[in-house]
Amino acid sequence: MTDKKKHLYYLNELSDYKVDSDDPDVRGWPVKDVDNRVIGKVDNLLVSKERKRVVYLDVEVDSSIIDANHDPYGKPAEDNIHEFINKEGQNHLIIPIGLARLNTSEKYVYSDRINHRTFAETKRMEKGYDVTREYEVAVLESYNRDLEDTGPRKHESAEAIENRKKELDDYERSRHVDEDQIYDENTEAARRKGRVVDDDAFYDRGEFDRDKYRK
Repeated sequence: MTDKKKHLYYLNELSDYKVDSDDPDVRGWPVKDVDNRVIGKVDNLLVSKERKRVVYLDVEVDSSIIDANHDPYGKPAEDNIHEFINKEGQNHLIIPIGLARLNTSEKYVYSDRINHRTFAETKRMEKGYDVTREYEVAVLESYNRDLEDTGPRKHESAEAIENRKKELDDYERSRHVDEDQIYDENTEAARRKGRVVDDDAFYDRGEFDRDKYRK
């Protein structure tokens, strides 16, 4: 990848960046799904230099995710670039900061709505991969595919249902961008979804709401 297209950096690549003083350093913390099942551990943090903040957790997945052997959800943005399967050595995935929650007393990260199967069906990457916007979109589509189910779930509180409805509203708003923001009009993702944006307005989406992460 050329520097022109590189828009995310691993925290350990940036000597002048450090974890926000309001946040714990979660590197090394276990990551759990909505059912309290470990799906991996935080290996690194991905930073938007434009926004000067962390936007993703880079997670080294647990062997149970790989052993599930699910094909990734969705389709590749460009069929001629990467075959859309999870290959040997691809044992990392990213979680947007606003879809992660912290348990600071027991020192783990968790999701309050993504289950083990969804994580297992999300497109993975190799450690240290230069994350592309197309990959980001594929991951978000995988995590957001169940948002339209706003009905009650087992053991789910009324507050949790309302939070999911709000997330759906945020997601739907984030799907619409101006035509002049399209990252590459020739990619299938841009034609199909119209929201692969070139600049960091992408991180205005609800999935990157840091207030949710800090709760």
